[in-house]
Amino acid sequence: MQYLLITAVLVLLELLYFKIADRYNIVDKPNHRSAHTEITLRGGGIIFWFAALLYFAQHLQNNYFFFAGITLVSLVSFWDDIQSLSNKIRISIHFTAISLIFYDLGLFDFVPVLGIVIAFVLAIGLINAYNFMDGINGITGLYTLVVMGALLYVNQYMHAFTDAAFIGYAMLASLVFLFFNFRKKAKCFAGDVGSIAIAFWVIYLLLKLILATNSLVCLLFLAVYGVDAICTIIHRLYLKQNIFEAHRLHLYQVLSNEYKIQHRLVAAYYAIAQIIVSALVICLYQKVQEIILFVLILAPLMLLYTLKFYLLNKNNLKVTL
Repeated sequence: MQYLLITAVLVLLELLYFKIADRYNIVDKPNHRSAHTEITLRGGGIIFWFAALLYFAQHLQNNYFFFAGITLVSLVSFWDDIQSLSNKIRISIHFTAISLIFYDLGLFDFVPVLGIVIAFVLAIGLINAYNFMDGINGITGLYTLVVMGALLYVNQYMHAFTDAAFIGYAMLASLVFLFFNFRKKAKCFAGDVGSIAIAFWVIYLLLKLILATNSLVCLLFLAVYGVDAICTIIHRLYLKQNIFEAHRLHLYQVLSNEYKIQHRLVAAYYAIAQIIVSALVICLYQKVQEIILFVLILAPLMLLYTLKFYLLNKNNLKVTL
């Protein structure tokens, strides 16, 4: 009953945001880099911050730093959705927000300086990778459901590391967002405020799980996004492109933009691929060495990523920025 009530409140908050976005013309206008052709409301992903707010309001005693962090990244991302900000401002806010959750989790107390530096680079990289991958209808909502579902399973049946409701609220927000976004003609897009806020939430949960299990294996719950994002960055560096500029070179972009595969179908492919990966990770965890598990998962995904080059070369496609 509680979750039904929370879902209803989230729907109402999303509809209220639509009124505000329409009133103040907070929209996404298509351009030559876009995967869509019609003007659509931007920032519907603010639902993830609303979900964090609702959870925080009911659990005031131990979520100050997480909520402060997700509020900071949501605020600067929403500002960036309305009026573009410099990378320096965005990254500095991301750094501050990540510092808050590092402090909350006690990383500064026992992790050496080099480890902290690596953790910062990894966390900020994951935030931006999640944002880069938000480019077609349904992909962020579906992928988030899969990631959160895997974390919930681990929490319930393998190793309890957080309050189950904390994961559940993020899943409810994903379902509400998908109701408006997983359509041929989406009612709204997540915007940076959505993709970055939920990425922050995912990172916080992954850090808690890593600390609880003393294992990095849970990073594979982001393997599909990670391989696409990192391999695309390497490809763009090879092409001597500015990796901070918008582009159309992700595998999902080639499939949806160049080969015209329906956006929701491509989003489903990514979600299904991550379900398979997460299931393998859960089944093989502690049965094989971690390094072997990483190789078993990442090698086939990287091989699958090379499909992009076959598709581009097959029809001599030249994807522009």
